[in-house]
Amino acid sequence: MAHVSTPVSAAASQADMPKQHFALASLTTLFFMWGFITCLNDILIPYLKGMFSLNYTQAMLIQFCFFGAYFVMSIPAGKLVSRIGYQFGIVVGLVVAAVGCALFYPAAVAHVYELFLLALFVLASGITILQVSANPYVSVLGPQKTASSRLTMTQAFNSLGTTVAPIFGGWLILSEISQATAEQVKLPYLMLSLSLLVLAVIFAFLKLPKLGKESDSEAAHQDLEDFVDLGSVWRYRHLILGAVGIFVYVGAEVAIGSFLVGFLTLDNIAGLAEKEAAHYISYYFAGAMVGRFIGAAVMQKFNAGKVLACHALLAVLLVVIAMTGEGSLAMWAILLVGLCNSIMFPTIFSLALHGLGKYTSKGSGILCLAIVGGAIIPLLQGVLADSVGVQMALFLPIACYLYITYFALVGSKVSTQTS
Repeated sequence: MAHVSTPVSAAASQADMPKQHFALASLTTLFFMWGFITCLNDILIPYLKGMFSLNYTQAMLIQFCFFGAYFVMSIPAGKLVSRIGYQFGIVVGLVVAAVGCALFYPAAVAHVYELFLLALFVLASGITILQVSANPYVSVLGPQKTASSRLTMTQAFNSLGTTVAPIFGGWLILSEISQATAEQVKLPYLMLSLSLLVLAVIFAFLKLPKLGKESDSEAAHQDLEDFVDLGSVWRYRHLILGAVGIFVYVGAEVAIGSFLVGFLTLDNIAGLAEKEAAHYISYYFAGAMVGRFIGAAVMQKFNAGKVLACHALLAVLLVVIAMTGEGSLAMWAILLVGLCNSIMFPTIFSLALHGLGKYTSKGSGILCLAIVGGAIIPLLQGVLADSVGVQMALFLPIACYLYITYFALVGSKVSTQTS
């Protein structure tokens, strides 16, 4: 069975610490960029919904295609990264994502919804490769006991990207929502494509720790059987439960973010115009950013599982208030869920990978596979919104956060038994 490189915490001397710090600093730019790009989907949804006269279910195909790429591409991405290492996996991911952004231009020229969905799929495929490369890279760049803290800190910069994106998108894309045309997405995505290509060149020449690459003899024996071998990575029960946790967390976060504009335009909530409502998405993701900076420090001293459980239970309470309340109370309750989301992804991710050793790369691939929750759950919430309304459809995220509470308190305990 193949294995990833020995974590630097176990093999590196004090002289390696500057390299680790430089590597972590470099990786934060990636977390910022893919947070920025992912959050732009929340702006694209009302934009394309208006331009193509879509219902909520059809509009959620945007998230379905974007996050569906994680399901399709995670296993190939894991195999690719195991052969070329984390650093060059990042370079490939950036190039693929740049191609996806560039495809928005022909999609806008043709004015075809399906071409926009294809561009999103290619873009997300690149981000999937980035996820499979960067998340475990951060995990092994230091002691295992502080892995959650490091991932939380880098994810804070991911949230900085998601905080800035709605302002950028609202200004460039939703500025004329009443007269939505495909032309409005050309410039933003061409700018993103160029930025990603520049980053790819930079990362190709950075001197970073060479981690994640298997030897040629090990790579020669790698195939899809590695991912279905019940005698290897799949025997770790906490990894499987963690994958479900990633599935429901990403699903809940994306579903809420995707419906924020629609929720805030409701007459009984805030009655905002779509352009104005788009700016409030920044509050949602700014909460996640602030919470991650605080959480990175808190989890240096407190048990990560207990901190995760507290955040999940508070999220349940806030979504219940948003679902049953009205006016400013409901509006701010749903926006504050972003603060609760802050530490969830990195904490679930690191708890699920704990104790996997040589299977860490495979485990990362499985967890990234579970990000498909961002495709399934928002689509289901779209169906519910079309039938029972946007506000009542929020009971679906409530169920997601209840599962995360279970994983935090019970399911995250390290075990190699699946039964």
